[in-house]
Amino acid sequence: MKPFLLLATRSEDEAADDEYAGFLAAGGLMPGQLHRVRLEAAPMPPIALGDYSGVIVGGSPFNASDPDETKSAVQHRVERELAGLLDDVVAQDFPFLGACYGIGLLTSYLDGVVDDTWSEVAGPIVVSLTTEGVVDQLFGRVTDTFEAFVGHKEACTVLPTGAVLLATGEDCPVQAFRIGRNVYATQFHPELTQAGILTRLRVYHDNGYFAPDAYDEVMAAIDASSVTEPATIMKAFVERFGTA
Repeated sequence: MKPFLLLATRSEDEAADDEYAGFLAAGGLMPGQLHRVRLEAAPMPPIALGDYSGVIVGGSPFNASDPDETKSAVQHRVERELAGLLDDVVAQDFPFLGACYGIGLLTSYLDGVVDDTWSEVAGPIVVSLTTEGVVDQLFGRVTDTFEAFVGHKEACTVLPTGAVLLATGEDCPVQAFRIGRNVYATQFHPELTQAGILTRLRVYHDNGYFAPDAYDEVMAAIDASSVTEPATIMKAFVERFGTA
């Protein structure tokens, strides 16, 4: 199988390594089957999509919808490089999965609207499949409603033209969509487990993903959650697109 490519943007080693481990476990992949490039650390190297089975973009401290003047030079570079790659991904309908930051990037790239209207506090939520999601080749593998972990300051408010809404949530209407047949984006994290979200919240404790006085409530909700289905979507992505 050709490897998958994870394009990561977390500068904190603990969070970056936990994200990588999460995608490995959720996809049933070995390290040699998931090539990671940390874009925050250095410019994107030349990437030939034909060398990979698919591309994954995970979460990030970056927000695609932040005003340009507040974005760092690194974020501007990362977003230019990812936009260039998306030119080829979308044109070729190449297998792609963008999670959290990835959905913001894809929405912005395709001229949808990303803003802070539907931000969600870190923790578990209930995701519901749409009619289209139930019959989708990836999302059709999970139950019609399931728990997933989120934590985001921005979200898709207006879908890009041609996008197929696959999943929704009570406090964030766009939880997943598809472009073409092979380009996917999720607001929730398909790779996160209870242990994983606790690591993220420890690393990003002061980044505004929950109010300081809500810490105990957030921890209790995570402890009471049962998040298993999102990994099935990741595994389905690997099984569908993994190529020799």
